[in-house]
Amino acid sequence: MGEYNTSRLDELFAAVSDGTRRAILARLAESDARVTELASAFPISLNSTSKHIRILERAGLVTRTVQGREHVLSLNAAPMAEAAEWMEFYRRFWDSRLAALEDFVLKKRKTDNPGSKQ
Repeated sequence: MGEYNTSRLDELFAAVSDGTRRAILARLAESDARVTELASAFPISLNSTSKHIRILERAGLVTRTVQGREHVLSLNAAPMAEAAEWMEFYRRFWDSRLAALEDFVLKKRKTDNPGSKQ
Protein backbone atom coordinates (compact mmCIF):
# COMPACT_ATOMS: atom_id res chain seq x y z
CA MET A 1 0.00 0.00 0.00
CA GLY A 2 1.24 3.48 -0.83
CA GLU A 3 2.25 6.07 1.71
CA TYR A 4 -0.53 8.38 2.79
CA ASN A 5 -0.50 11.58 4.79
CA THR A 6 -2.46 10.40 7.82
CA SER A 7 -3.37 13.84 9.11
CA ARG A 8 -4.62 14.90 5.67
CA LEU A 9 -6.79 11.77 5.41
CA ASP A 10 -8.05 12.35 8.98
CA GLU A 11 -9.10 15.91 8.10
CA LEU A 12 -10.72 14.79 4.88
CA PHE A 13 -12.73 11.97 6.45
CA ALA A 14 -13.72 14.19 9.38
CA ALA A 15 -14.87 16.87 6.94
CA VAL A 16 -17.06 14.53 4.90
CA SER A 17 -18.44 12.72 7.96
CA ASP A 18 -21.12 15.37 8.41
CA GLY A 19 -24.25 15.44 6.26
CA THR A 20 -24.39 19.23 6.06
CA ARG A 21 -20.81 19.39 4.81
CA ARG A 22 -21.51 16.67 2.23
CA ALA A 23 -24.52 18.69 1.09
CA ILE A 24 -22.34 21.81 0.78
CA LEU A 25 -19.88 19.86 -1.37
CA ALA A 26 -22.71 18.53 -3.53
CA ARG A 27 -24.01 22.07 -4.03
CA LEU A 28 -20.54 23.37 -4.92
CA ALA A 29 -20.13 20.51 -7.42
CA GLU A 30 -22.93 22.17 -9.40
CA SER A 31 -21.31 25.64 -9.42
CA ASP A 32 -19.42 28.13 -7.29
CA ALA A 33 -21.50 29.94 -4.67
CA ARG A 34 -21.35 32.86 -2.29
CA VAL A 35 -21.28 32.02 1.41
CA THR A 36 -24.62 33.76 1.98
CA GLU A 37 -26.16 31.87 -0.93
CA LEU A 38 -25.01 28.56 0.55
CA ALA A 39 -26.22 29.47 4.02
CA SER A 40 -29.71 30.25 2.75
CA ALA A 41 -30.03 26.68 1.46
CA PHE A 42 -29.69 25.14 4.94
CA PRO A 43 -31.91 25.32 8.03
CA ILE A 44 -28.99 26.52 10.15
CA SER A 45 -27.55 29.95 10.87
CA LEU A 46 -24.99 31.75 8.73
CA ASN A 47 -22.52 31.32 11.60
CA SER A 48 -23.04 27.54 11.68
CA THR A 49 -22.73 27.32 7.90
CA SER A 50 -19.49 29.31 8.10
CA LYS A 51 -18.10 26.84 10.64
CA HIS A 52 -18.86 23.94 8.30
CA ILE A 53 -17.21 25.82 5.43
CA ARG A 54 -14.04 26.43 7.50
CA ILE A 55 -13.78 22.69 8.21
CA LEU A 56 -14.09 21.98 4.48
CA GLU A 57 -11.45 24.65 3.75
CA ARG A 58 -9.02 23.11 6.28
CA ALA A 59 -9.47 19.76 4.55
CA GLY A 60 -8.68 21.46 1.23
CA LEU A 61 -12.07 20.60 -0.25
CA VAL A 62 -13.26 24.19 -0.62
CA THR A 63 -11.41 27.25 -1.82
CA ARG A 64 -12.51 30.81 -1.13
CA THR A 65 -12.09 33.78 -3.43
CA VAL A 66 -12.81 37.24 -2.05
CA GLN A 67 -14.33 39.60 -4.60
CA GLY A 68 -14.90 42.85 -2.79
CA ARG A 69 -17.35 42.01 -0.01
CA GLU A 70 -18.37 38.74 -1.61
CA HIS A 71 -16.77 35.46 -0.55
CA VAL A 72 -17.16 32.96 -3.40
CA LEU A 73 -16.59 29.29 -2.67
CA SER A 74 -15.44 26.63 -5.10
CA LEU A 75 -15.16 22.87 -4.82
CA ASN A 76 -11.67 21.41 -4.89
CA ALA A 77 -12.22 17.66 -5.28
CA ALA A 78 -8.49 16.88 -5.69
CA PRO A 79 -7.97 15.86 -2.02
CA MET A 80 -10.58 13.16 -2.50
CA ALA A 81 -8.28 11.37 -4.95
CA GLU A 82 -5.91 10.31 -2.17
CA ALA A 83 -8.83 9.07 -0.08
CA ALA A 84 -10.22 7.19 -3.07
CA GLU A 85 -6.82 5.58 -3.63
CA TRP A 86 -6.65 4.58 0.04
CA MET A 87 -10.14 3.04 -0.15
CA GLU A 88 -9.32 1.29 -3.43
CA PHE A 89 -6.57 -0.66 -1.67
CA TYR A 90 -9.12 -2.04 0.78
CA ARG A 91 -11.66 -2.71 -1.96
CA ARG A 92 -9.10 -4.90 -3.75
CA PHE A 93 -8.20 -6.52 -0.41
CA TRP A 94 -11.81 -7.48 0.30
CA ASP A 95 -12.47 -8.55 -3.29
CA SER A 96 -9.59 -11.04 -3.10
CA ARG A 97 -10.69 -12.29 0.34
CA LEU A 98 -14.28 -12.76 -0.75
CA ALA A 99 -13.18 -14.53 -3.94
CA ALA A 100 -11.05 -16.90 -1.84
CA LEU A 101 -14.01 -17.54 0.47
CA GLU A 102 -16.25 -18.27 -2.52
CA ASP A 103 -13.67 -20.75 -3.90
CA PHE A 104 -13.45 -22.44 -0.50
CA VAL A 105 -17.23 -22.75 -0.17
CA LEU A 106 -17.60 -24.16 -3.69
CA LYS A 107 -14.80 -26.70 -3.15
CA LYS A 108 -16.24 -27.66 0.22
CA ARG A 109 -19.67 -28.13 -1.31
CA LYS A 110 -18.17 -30.46 -3.97
CA THR A 111 -16.32 -32.59 -1.40
CA ASP A 112 -19.38 -32.77 0.87
CA ASN A 113 -21.69 -33.71 -2.04
CA PRO A 114 -19.57 -35.57 -4.65
CA GLY A 115 -22.57 -36.28 -6.87
CA SER A 116 -23.76 -32.68 -6.87
CA LYS A 117 -23.30 -30.53 -9.99
CA GLN A 118 -22.45 -27.38 -8.01
